Amino acid sequence: MKNNTEVTEFILLGLTDDPQLQIPLFIIFTLIYLITVVGNLGMIVLIRFDSHLHTPMYFFLSNLSLVDFGYSTTVTPRVIAGFFIEKKVISYNACAAQMFFFANFATVENFLLASMAYDRYAAVCKPLHYTTTMTTEVCARLATASYLCGLMNASIHVGDTFSLTFCGSNVVHHFFCDIPAVMVLSCSDRHVRELVLFYVVSIQVSLALLVIWISYIFIFATILKMRSSASYQKALSTCASHFVAVSIFYGTVMFMYLQPNSSHSMDTDKISSVFYVIIIPMLNPMVYSLRNKEVKSAFIKLLVAVKSSLRSGF
Repeated sequence: MKNNTEVTEFILLGLTDDPQLQIPLFIIFTLIYLITVVGNLGMIVLIRFDSHLHTPMYFFLSNLSLVDFGYSTTVTPRVIAGFFIEKKVISYNACAAQMFFFANFATVENFLLASMAYDRYAAVCKPLHYTTTMTTEVCARLATASYLCGLMNASIHVGDTFSLTFCGSNVVHHFFCDIPAVMVLSCSDRHVRELVLFYVVSIQVSLALLVIWISYIFIFATILKMRSSASYQKALSTCASHFVAVSIFYGTVMFMYLQPNSSHSMDTDKISSVFYVIIIPMLNPMVYSLRNKEVKSAFIKLLVAVKSSLRSGF
């Protein structure tokens, strides 16, 4: 990646300059991040601890938790620290690294959600063939492909952005090094890069959404044909959490990236970014665990095991 810039650092404006909001926002975002870390890492520990959760659905969920932890950690700690730093400076390389990891994790989540939709389709529509359809090898390939797509996407966008020339303002009107916010600072022609960003994100989101919508069309068609109310409720409950997570994630992503550059408002982008960068990673573990009896049962088992080990230790 060739560096054609005279800029050696960027200044992040952060969320707000209002001194009265600094402490309340610091407390709120610290709590959100702690819940995010505990929720996602806790979900991974539960899934590894309980053998009953060693299924394709929970395999993808553990990867989703890892990704949520990753891209929240890429951004949130710096946002929290920024509430007490007057000049929120980030070096050129640190900005590129933050952009790379965020783009990588966000892309992986995109394709993991599509893989999870296919898994739900196989479970609801082809239950008799589920174990032969969603084998360990198939799950591993889908997860690996998601991570490879993330690396490729992040490399493309970071390479495009930081091959531009930055010779003017270095003030990023955002709380992290998001691609559009940094790209707009360039003093060279960025039209082609903006088109690449738009079309690559459009294709990736469209492919994932196509898989998700086709899966859910078949799922809902199968559910409507069910005569047993118990089977109907079970099928709905297995898909409800994933459908909620999909709606939240894609709604904010499309709002952020799939609109003309001329209609972008940095303040509006900040608000939507807070939601999908900081709030969604906290919500996902809750969405998948609050109404999930298997997760609750695994949590109780883990508490009992920890309590027993503590007693034996004393």
